[in-house]
Amino acid sequence: MRTLAAALAILLAGATGASADDKSVKIGVLTDLSSVYSDQTGPGSVLAAQMAVEDSGLVAKGWKIDVVAADHQNKPDIGAGITRKWLDEEGVDVISDVPSSSVALAVAEIVKAKNKIFLNSGAATTALTNKACTPNTIHWSYDTYMLAHGLAAPTVKNGGDSWFFVTADYVFGKTLQADATAVVEANGGKVLGSVYAPLNTADFSSFMLQAQSSKAKVIGLANAGGDTVNSIKQAHEFGLIAAGQKLAPLLFSVANAHALGLETAQGLQLSEPYYWDMNEGTRAFAKRFQPRARNNIMPSQTQAGVYSSILHYLKALESLGGNSHDGAAIVAKMKATPSDDPLFGKGYIREDGRHIHPNYLFEVKTPAESKYPWDYYKLVATIPAEEAFKPLAQSECPLVKKP
Repeated sequence: MRTLAAALAILLAGATGASADDKSVKIGVLTDLSSVYSDQTGPGSVLAAQMAVEDSGLVAKGWKIDVVAADHQNKPDIGAGITRKWLDEEGVDVISDVPSSSVALAVAEIVKAKNKIFLNSGAATTALTNKACTPNTIHWSYDTYMLAHGLAAPTVKNGGDSWFFVTADYVFGKTLQADATAVVEANGGKVLGSVYAPLNTADFSSFMLQAQSSKAKVIGLANAGGDTVNSIKQAHEFGLIAAGQKLAPLLFSVANAHALGLETAQGLQLSEPYYWDMNEGTRAFAKRFQPRARNNIMPSQTQAGVYSSILHYLKALESLGGNSHDGAAIVAKMKATPSDDPLFGKGYIREDGRHIHPNYLFEVKTPAESKYPWDYYKLVATIPAEEAFKPLAQSECPLVKKP
């Protein structure tokens, strides 16, 4: 009878393609390897995933863990095609990073249908933990609610009470502008206008002229990556800063500060949950990351999120004793287990899939204040974890239990 039961267990394992103690894992980093977001995601995100695997210690314990990568080119159809191929044909268990909210929303639906796992670090839309939440998605680093509240609220309180937005013309930019508008108006400010700019735009001159003519005190940049860098450079070229208008880059990274240089970036305020020079833990990681990174850049908040989320995923697999390849069940284990790592500190994952951790308001240093390479930020304020993200009471996620 035992022999028959054992034989049946083997047959069932073969039918599902997995067993309870399967110690094989395949991680797919779906990212921007060559375009507007590649410095803050891209090759650095792939490296962050590899470092998470190394630091997990699982390979030395007999696990087989592979990391693959692909460029979605910031196009939802390409991202969706890669996702289906990875999940259907190549045995990928978890998809990580995915900058570009339109791509991320497409990926989330496919991952749910295939019962795999999506560890989002690169996309900012709050829809991933709101109306479009799934039992298979975790949203790690930042989102548009966090970014808007972290920067727009203090900017308005410090006198920046009239805004004009230069916004990326797709779901990320529009969601970020909407969230920031709500914060501006809730704090007594007003929005005078906005303009939409196509993704990966080299020439922002017409948009900056419109911002200039608005006479708004604050130009809110609801964009990211190379678009943010170009916006800031051209705002300076057109004299907006000299005339007293203030820039508010709603999604900024240390790579942006590096690309701009401190002469141009000094004085900018920004909201981020991770900075490489925050403490001993962040510095130790960055010093291991930088020599292996493309162009020797320091890790961004997105790349830090890739590392932290994958490390937590691998810890969950180890505690389960193997990889069941059951995405929803593994995500449930991740939610049930508090997170703790050197980059984000102690945190947890809410029922809507939102990872909860503190956020910070930084200001870019002047050249005189910077004492060593990549010494770019000074801390202005800490936003406690419970205040940084959209309250569950406001959630439209179907996973959230209503009172």
